[in-house]
Amino acid sequence: MRDFDDEYKLHNSPIPERLKLARKKVGISQKELGVRIGMDESSASGRMNHYEKGRHVPDIQTLKKMANELRVPLNYFFCEDDQSAELAVLIALLSDEEKKSLIATLNNT
Repeated sequence: MRDFDDEYKLHNSPIPERLKLARKKVGISQKELGVRIGMDESSASGRMNHYEKGRHVPDIQTLKKMANELRVPLNYFFCEDDQSAELAVLIALLSDEEKKSLIATLNNT
């Protein structure tokens, strides 16, 4: 039996919305994403739909595969607001040197 905390986490997770937004931005179907990350073609669409609807939560390995296919960093899926999600994507695109520079700049403000 689930307790309140488990129910709250499942229904308030940012993962479903982030997953759907990233998939649509790349322009692929649920089935195509599922197949690309190694799901059986016959069940890929249904499984991805369950993830996007929040009925099931993908394990961390599955999330990593999705992140790679959707060209977003893993932490993108856990961002609770759009600005944080956008920042996560932009920061992931920076070189190590650019990240160090950004950190230094932010620490000095």
